[in-house]
Amino acid sequence: YCVEFKTESLSHHCALENRPYARWMQYLREGHTVCVACQPPAMNIDTHRCSGDGHNADGGKILHWEAVGNPQCQGTWKKVRQLEECSCPSVHSFIFT
Repeated sequence: YCVEFKTESLSHHCALENRPYARWMQYLREGHTVCVACQPPAMNIDTHRCSGDGHNADGGKILHWEAVGNPQCQGTWKKVRQLEECSCPSVHSFIFT
């Protein structure tokens, strides 16, 4: 499944990232909607959920995220909706880890 989040805030460290494999962090923006896929091995075998997916969180709850590879690139987002069938666009798409 996938979860759409609206980015509320992010640290300035994301824009400073220039390592080739991590340049995607430069494109994160406040107010953008991102799509995050829950796939193995991040998915819990028993619950079939990914940690941090905002399960049972309403749209007003602020949730925290952190980028893999740069713990200083972090911020907050709000859950928009969960999609059982993933149709994440190639841009602004991520996976839970």
